[in-house]
Amino acid sequence: MRVGYKRVSTVDQNTVRQLDGVEVERIFSDRASGKDTARPKLDEMIAFVRDGDTVLVHSMDRLARNLDDLRRLVRTLTGKGVRVEFVKEGLTFTGEDSPMATLLLSVMGAFAEFERALILERQREGIAAAKQRGVYTGRKPALTAEQAQQLRDRVAAGEKKSALAKEYGISRETVYSYLRAETITS
Repeated sequence: MRVGYKRVSTVDQNTVRQLDGVEVERIFSDRASGKDTARPKLDEMIAFVRDGDTVLVHSMDRLARNLDDLRRLVRTLTGKGVRVEFVKEGLTFTGEDSPMATLLLSVMGAFAEFERALILERQREGIAAAKQRGVYTGRKPALTAEQAQQLRDRVAAGEKKSALAKEYGISRETVYSYLRAETITS
């Protein structure tokens, strides 16, 4: 069976360009940051594939968070008898790979990790420069000051944080951020 795996980092990104025109019988898609270790569809895909299957991924950086993660995932899949193909890089791994294939996995994975680090560095530099010019103000707050205070009051009254997060249309982590912000300003 030919199985595809796609991952995007944010909700407003889409997976359309990944595996476009590549024939697969089933696709698993995650919306998770590369830093996020919780990728439920990846775990589901690993449990799903069997000996003789092929996993197709657009590129190495869509499968793994870093070089160590890439090696681990490729070893896990090939250890189950699954072929792993990276479309963009044109590389295939079977578990019976030559030393050259292992080297290519490491080198290409290292380049992908390096490229990501450079992008993040340029992004930080750009944000710092924009802040100096007074152009960058950051993300718009999820809640107004009034809503944030209501949230804090309701948590203090014993309401469940997860129910409040759903009601306000924010994540639980954002609820906790607003609660932490209160302790900092108090």
